[in-house]
Formats: sequence, structure tokens, C-alpha cells
Amino acid sequence: MDDLNINNISELRAEIARLREVRDAQGKALAKRFNTPMTALSSLYTVFPNAPEEGAKNDIFHQDLVGVVSRIFLPMLLNSTLFRNSNLLIKGLVGLFSQKASDYINEDSVLGIWDKVRTLFEKRKKKQADYGIPPESEAS
Repeated sequence: MDDLNINNISELRAEIARLREVRDAQGKALAKRFNTPMTALSSLYTVFPNAPEEGAKNDIFHQDLVGVVSRIFLPMLLNSTLFRNSNLLIKGLVGLFSQKASDYINEDSVLGIWDKVRTLFEKRKKKQADYGIPPESEAS
């Protein structure tokens, strides 16, 4: 954008008229691009490609048990707790995104998180210090 020097009211009105024309032209271009519901959905499909990447698991039957369980219970958990009072559209989007997120939840990731939590609790567990022979023992 160029820095415009507007000196009087007529230049201001001319700039407002120009910006309205640009807005209308961009609105018409967007309306032309999304004139049918299928074109709007195709833009959503570009966010989630159908062809899996190399080594990616995209099918529900190629997941381990943790992935399948998270695919079912993650949307139910989110919709019943965080998004309890949301409308149908929000709950549908939560379901869609949680289905995509469940591809990243597998047995290895859950076990990795479990090991990290377990090591944190093991570090917090205080070990009793051994000070040698107690003062009131027979050896003293």
C-alpha cells in the first residue's frame, strides 16, 4: 500500500469511492469462486488431502487399538466437556478435527507420555538418607 497524502475532503471522498470499488470487485471474485457448495467443500478438502503421505496411516483399520479408541472417544469427550453448550456446527467441526487428531494418537505416543509422567513421579519420590550407624546402636 502506498502512503496517500489526502489534503482535502474531495480527495478523501475519491479514495473512499476507490476502496469501495476494490471491495466490490474482490467480493464478486470470491462469489464467482465459491458459487456452488461443491467448490466451497473442495477448498476444505485441500486442507485435508485424501492421499496419505509416505508412511502415514490414514485408514481406521490400519491403526492400533489406542488410535481406534481415541477416534471414538476423543470427540465424545470434547463435546461432552469443553463444548457442552455449543451448537451443531461447532460440534461437527470438533468431531472432524478430533478425527484428524486421532491419527497422531497411537500406542507409541501414549506410552511415551506415560513414561515421561512416571519418571517425573520417580524423581519426586524422596529417598531416605542413610546416615550410617544409628547413635543408639550396639556398635557405638
